[in-house]
Amino acid sequence: MRIGVLTGGGDCPGINAVIRAIVLKASGMDADVVGIGDGWAGLLGEAKTVPLDSAAVADILPRGGTILGTSRTNPLKRDGGIEEVLKNLSRLGIDALIAIGGDDTQSVANGLYKRGGKVVGVPKTIDNDLSATDRTFGFSTAVQIATEAIDRLHTTAESHHRSIVVEVMGRHAGWIAMHAGIAGGADYILIPEVPFDIDDVCATVKRGSENRGFSIVVTAEGAKPEGAVVTKQGVRDEFGHVLLGGVADRLARDIEQRTGVETRAVILGHTQRGGSPTAYDRVLATRFGEGAVGLVEKGQWGQMVALRGTDIVSVSLADAIRESKTVDPAFYEMAKAFFG
Repeated sequence: MRIGVLTGGGDCPGINAVIRAIVLKASGMDADVVGIGDGWAGLLGEAKTVPLDSAAVADILPRGGTILGTSRTNPLKRDGGIEEVLKNLSRLGIDALIAIGGDDTQSVANGLYKRGGKVVGVPKTIDNDLSATDRTFGFSTAVQIATEAIDRLHTTAESHHRSIVVEVMGRHAGWIAMHAGIAGGADYILIPEVPFDIDDVCATVKRGSENRGFSIVVTAEGAKPEGAVVTKQGVRDEFGHVLLGGVADRLARDIEQRTGVETRAVILGHTQRGGSPTAYDRVLATRFGEGAVGLVEKGQWGQMVALRGTDIVSVSLADAIRESKTVDPAFYEMAKAFFG
């Protein structure tokens, strides 16, 4: 058997751990593994492939990013795209495909499965917003990086008697903002799921300035001042997503104008998804990779591995992409008790 592996969407700490697990598990069942370069783009036109064996993955466990490269290419948006993917898989002699990615990547995998493709999925998103799995790898690392940044910003905010607005990733779901904000002792947390009153935020900042001399506000990039997300100029990607960014700048300007407290914005951006994965993410990614090969071995096509409690299970790709997992309002209400 020949198994193909691709990684789609944004890079994420732990992808390489998945790839390593797939290769090592497959070697035990006398299967060859071939890497597909640059996500779904690698199966369109002149296919990009690289052979993967135990030597190729020997030192990639602690490495961030993806050794295969990635893209946000969407074959479903191209005329004959899925047919071209199927043709290339056949030409390359690939008997099964493992797609590592978030809801966009899995939506393409599901489309491929519906056209007869032998494909299984591995969930990947630092946003932790796939409802079919309790946790996605990369989330732990992103929260750790964001928390460490907030800890560092506390000291400079205190030294200069400033308010600092920290922007973290989270387009539709505020999981990173919630966990990093609570762990970092933020005075206020803003997430896409919960509308907020800028006057309430400013009142909290004002109290922090008066009582401690500083304050920290953590916001997800998808938080909605005045009811709408803040976007950068530019075209949408092939999955229809606009480029977010700048909500921290908007909030910092509004807070300073309304309170008179000197306020700075810090946008963590891609720092959150770069670098070495945490131990938790390495283990979860390894378990996902092993589980994906298990699905291939059993011929359970159209399935995605997932974490339920402490168990690795499988769910249909259709169920995996049906809805996003957003922050429970009760969780946010609990966190509000610790706002400044």
